[in-house]
Amino acid sequence: MVKGRRPERGNIVALLGAGYRSRMSAVRHASFAPHVAPDTRLLLLGSLPGARSLAEQQYYAHPTNQFWRLLGEVIGQPLAALPYDDRLAALRAARVGLWDVIRTAERHTSSDSLIREIEAHDLPALVATLPDLRMIAFNGGKAAAIGRRQLSAQPDGITLVDLPSSSAANTLGFAAKLERWLRLRMALAK
Repeated sequence: MVKGRRPERGNIVALLGAGYRSRMSAVRHASFAPHVAPDTRLLLLGSLPGARSLAEQQYYAHPTNQFWRLLGEVIGQPLAALPYDDRLAALRAARVGLWDVIRTAERHTSSDSLIREIEAHDLPALVATLPDLRMIAFNGGKAAAIGRRQLSAQPDGITLVDLPSSSAANTLGFAAKLERWLRLRMALAK
């Protein structure tokens, strides 16, 4: 390293040592209560709220997460432009529920790839309380892997759908994500 020059990113990692991330302490995070009603037809399941969502106590609070835009297109309402409580009211009116597959877990950052020591929610118990449920959709690969394992005996008459993650970490473009997310409308059709 030349004196007076900032080291490049790769050099910083080399200076700190390859295991620098492992020395950061993981924090145990817990998910929110489910946002469902007995007449819920579509249940969207994420993995675990990220740091911003936990800080604000709101599902999908990070402004770069496309969840509210995507779901707004599904139900035909501009959810992203609404205050949080109005978003939840609009979902309730559209018969859409939200929850996460993970009850608690350890994680260094908001990345799903860094989730460890998972304690999953009892999804079959929740599903049993939703007699009108037609579809369960998993927002991202981690949610799908854990949720499908929990629901290995697929409930009768309920379609399971894997969605591309709404997170900005998923670099798939909005239009490509939306194409897959629009399949959720089937659950809401009268």
